Parts: sequence; C-alpha cells; structure tokens
Amino acid sequence: MSPIKPEKKKLYAENWDRMSRLIREQAGWECELCGSEAGNSHPKTGSEVILTVHHINGDPTDNRRLNLLALCQRCHNKLDQPFRHKKKPAGDLFES
Repeated sequence: MSPIKPEKKKLYAENWDRMSRLIREQAGWECELCGSEAGNSHPKTGSEVILTVHHINGDPTDNRRLNLLALCQRCHNKLDQPFRHKKKPAGDLFES
C-alpha cells in the first residue's frame, strides 16, 4: 500500500485500499512498466520492490481500471517527477 498524504486522502475512494490491492493482484504483483516483482530486489536499484497504483491521468477520483497501473515506486516516481518539479497539475500528464 502506498502512502497517501493526509491532505489528499479525502480525494480517494473509501474502498481505495481494496481497489489498489485488486489492481496489484491483476498485474500479478509485477510493475506493469518494468516487470520488477513485488518483494524482490529491484534490478536497477537493488532495493525491495514495493508496488503502488498510479492514476494515469493524475486524478485520484478517477478509479476506472483503464486509468490505473500497478507500478514499482521507481517507475511511479519517474512518471510523476515532471509534474512535481514544474508544479504542473498531474492532470496535464498528456497535454502537450
């Protein structure tokens, strides 16, 4: 389970913990981008792989399956990084 900042917790569905577990189970407990397996050492970092669930469009209220990806923390951070540093809204992920 990934940590959600307290101020953002209210944006997530009440059943988010159950939903995020289901997404990770459906992905076979592997990162859907790099294939690293939960609980094993990450092939690039050597740290234990913790799977998180990523909202592709950056909207934590949009819990449609097609908007969710099971990702290792490294891949999740790589996808989110440009929006953290540029202070762009996460929903601008696919805008050019």
